[in-house]
Amino acid sequence: MILGFLGTGRITSSVIEGIFKSKLKIKKIYISPRNKTIAKKLSKRFKKVSISRNNQQLIDKSNWVFLGVTPKVGNKILKKLNFKKNQKVISFISTINLTQLKRAIGRKVKIIRAIPLPPISIRKGPVPICPPDKQVKSFFNQLGATIEINNEKSSINFWATSGMMAPFYELLKVMSDWLIKKGIKRSEAQKYVTSLFMALSEDSVINSNKDLKYLVKDSQTPRGLNEQAVKQLRKSGFYRNLEKSLNGILKRLNKV
Repeated sequence: MILGFLGTGRITSSVIEGIFKSKLKIKKIYISPRNKTIAKKLSKRFKKVSISRNNQQLIDKSNWVFLGVTPKVGNKILKKLNFKKNQKVISFISTINLTQLKRAIGRKVKIIRAIPLPPISIRKGPVPICPPDKQVKSFFNQLGATIEINNEKSSINFWATSGMMAPFYELLKVMSDWLIKKGIKRSEAQKYVTSLFMALSEDSVINSNKDLKYLVKDSQTPRGLNEQAVKQLRKSGFYRNLEKSLNGILKRLNKV
């Protein structure tokens, strides 16, 4: 199979890294020259990656085309490109929906929207796709855990939660910085905090068949440290503001 990636940003780079750590049989990967720095690094690192002269050449040579450009760039360039009939197009663009993509591409191609995140570079994390597609599901299952969604309106909710990645890292940063202010070395502080949350995440995945409220309850003891922390954060509106942020992102996505 020959793949083409329009856009060479963080997500494209992460997906390509994950591909070469997997057992996927890829003959060639063509990437666009837009981000020269990332494109050159990828082509030097992986022998099967080549930089195309332009976006049209990339489309002409690829079986599947991945759209990893920003919404602004996508709206600008997609109408000018000629896709092949029955070509498979997988879009990572958050704010261009299926109807808009079909209108912009203007050819009978199979379009799937997918939501990969940077941990796909280590073959970790969920990848929601919409609409369901057997081949695309099999592909992303080699890079993480595919979640098929029938309804695009429902899939928007997953796009919204993907916006919590930076807030999560900010939480780690705040906790690490707090330890550093208390005299802990940065390397030790960051190792502790990141390892702590990795362990908590793995434990929550193992117990994901349960309602998460039980994990919240089980992690507390009467008048204990965790009880104090969660009560104080609830009182301060921390979790209400988290939900507000999700609603704000969802509102933006629903305007598309």
